[in-house]
Amino acid sequence: MNDEKLKEEVRKACEILKNGGIILYPTDTIWGIGCDATNEVAVKRVYELKLREDSKAMLVLLDDVGKLASYVEVPDVAYELLEVNDKPMTIIYPNAKNLAKNLIAQDQTIGIRITSETFTKALLYRFRKPIVSTSANISGEPSPRCFAEISEVVKAAVDYVVDFRQEETTNPAPSSIIKLDVGGKIQIIRK
Repeated sequence: MNDEKLKEEVRKACEILKNGGIILYPTDTIWGIGCDATNEVAVKRVYELKLREDSKAMLVLLDDVGKLASYVEVPDVAYELLEVNDKPMTIIYPNAKNLAKNLIAQDQTIGIRITSETFTKALLYRFRKPIVSTSANISGEPSPRCFAEISEVVKAAVDYVVDFRQEETTNPAPSSIIKLDVGGKIQIIRK
């Protein structure tokens, strides 16, 4: 895909997000359903689309480590983990703030992944807010490994389907998940 096409897709997706819409988009792991992570109404729509209880938290994506402190308390060890990490890693941080209340777990934590994937990084840079990222499936169904495996129900329920990387058939690995407490104690949830 050329740069102009990428810019156009980022622009379209950004407009949808700004207006409280939901997008279907490629991430650094699998295809995701996303919305503005600060918009409670948009987050509620994602839970409804997935038929998922809002007590099951979803993660958010950011494009830069420097933005973390705006949304969570960042134990020092998090910066060290992110520095040495070489594959997608979601860290569950304590004391979430400045996000939609229905996105934050009951224990006030939130999972955040810093993306380096081309499309999401460009979208996050332009949108300037975190974006929800949850697998592109109805809760309880298998996560699609590529765009072709996403159900028509999900495709029809979103406001915009990003036209980027749809032809890929690779099976990306899910991110590792690590939970940190305020003191920096590490708990590995998924390797």
